[in-house]
Amino acid sequence: MSSALNGLKTPPALPRGGLRVTPLGGLGEIGRNMTVFENAGKLLIVDCGVLFPEENQPGIDVILPDFSSIRDRLSDVVAIVLTHGHEDHIGGVPYLLKERADIPVIGSELTLAFLTSKLKEHRITPKAVHVEAGDVRQMGPFGLEFVAVNHSIPDGLAVAIRTDAGLVLHTGDFKMDQFPLDNRITDLRHFARLGEEGVDLFLTDSTNAEVPGFTMSERDLIPAIDQVFATAPRRIIVSSFASHVHRIQQVLDSAHAHGRKVAFVGRSMVKNMGIARDLGYLNIPRGLVVDFKKLESMPDNKVTLVCTGSQGEPLAALARMANGDHQIRIGDGDTVLLASSLIPGNENAIYGIINKLTDLGANVVHKGNAKVHVSGHASAGELVYCYNIVRPSNVLPVHGESKHLHANAELAIRTGVDPDQVIIGRDGVTIDLIDGRAKVSGKVQAELVYVDGQMVGAATEETLQERRLLREGGVVTVLALLDPDTNMPAEPLEFLTRGFVYDDRTFDGASAEVVKALTRAAEQKVNDLKRLESIIANAVSRYMQRTYRREPAVIAIVVDA
Repeated sequence: MSSALNGLKTPPALPRGGLRVTPLGGLGEIGRNMTVFENAGKLLIVDCGVLFPEENQPGIDVILPDFSSIRDRLSDVVAIVLTHGHEDHIGGVPYLLKERADIPVIGSELTLAFLTSKLKEHRITPKAVHVEAGDVRQMGPFGLEFVAVNHSIPDGLAVAIRTDAGLVLHTGDFKMDQFPLDNRITDLRHFARLGEEGVDLFLTDSTNAEVPGFTMSERDLIPAIDQVFATAPRRIIVSSFASHVHRIQQVLDSAHAHGRKVAFVGRSMVKNMGIARDLGYLNIPRGLVVDFKKLESMPDNKVTLVCTGSQGEPLAALARMANGDHQIRIGDGDTVLLASSLIPGNENAIYGIINKLTDLGANVVHKGNAKVHVSGHASAGELVYCYNIVRPSNVLPVHGESKHLHANAELAIRTGVDPDQVIIGRDGVTIDLIDGRAKVSGKVQAELVYVDGQMVGAATEETLQERRLLREGGVVTVLALLDPDTNMPAEPLEFLTRGFVYDDRTFDGASAEVVKALTRAAEQKVNDLKRLESIIANAVSRYMQRTYRREPAVIAIVVDA
């Protein structure tokens, strides 16, 4: 098993007849999935998603893959292939198309519909190429063949990629639910045919590689969801991903069976469920779904609200309800059903919302206390099954944190794949398939690219560190009126604070430290105002840390007397 990735340099030019695979996201994290394939001077991109920020990334909306390594080669990109319509696989596409709008985007009907709706907000009309399972397309040197896979969203596709270097099979996100709600199972017969042809490189979903056995069927949730609807005394508020069509279908079915009306709450939920209904992926009985306003006059025990916010997103509907700043007010007897998984990194935010909802009097039903969620990803038993069917020569686990990638690699080895041909990659690491063998060849830039409002890439780790300081320690502004001849304080320093706890004597010692620092600066003949501001800020910061073990953000403003 190859995982020695330290000290890698920029990869050499790809040899003729070789295939280079470069994950730019999704390896070492759950999100921002994007993989670039290079062959014969052309590039193929599979997925381009976003990663949602954690608590230690304040002010960030989403996180993108790093396009730096392909930015000067966008004219070589023959297509973007989308495996399914979740945000962590399509959310970055608008930002890539802003750099080259005419890249063909290939995907299934529902996936392209979700993407097209998203692109309208960015005023982009995609060059969409609709495909279905079993279809074959030739895009430059890449022969593409699409395979039906089952996931937590309809219309998922795996993609087989044929090049002169060999055959690659990328599963996308998948599981092997044998009784899916839409009766569309993962096409293992197709996997087997590709295996008989000879899969040279297998990219496999790693998310549940640590979980033994097989992932439960979506249909196994029906009794638990139905129990919620049978026993809830007042309103039911369901929170789910805005793209989780299968789970929303189960909620609609239970609401209909128990005589409740349903309203969708939140722009993305209303939009996506409208798309799914119009395309026939969501079956809504006549009269079941009504406008939210109509529910206000109905008895509480006849009301169901379906909203976003299952991951604790601060601006989503559920978080706003928990904080009391939404038009829907949670009260005693309401039932809140969290019908999605906990994405790693979001646990604290989600549990915080659960506690707030409980304090408001709601009964919160979630994965931890009821069988109301199943994963959309294959567990270890399913992965082993696929390895035994496909019998790949080389394996690159994808879509997962480090522990998931390693667990998936171990499964591949246990099924007989040569350990030397199982590669643990990371974002930016390049893997070359040459003469049937896959090897790590180097590393390209693959940093986290932050979207902050309308700004893309402007926020940095330094920016976030400053925001964390502001959040944790507050801010202290030092106003210094300096004598222009001596650069020493002409008047006592003035300290202004925000979010920092202090008393009348807190800054006495700080003033003395500033005078010492300015004296040293005068001896070194420092006259530049910016440098003097930095010297003052550093002196105050050191004093606060040493004396009070506090680290506020310190800003110095020098005024020439």
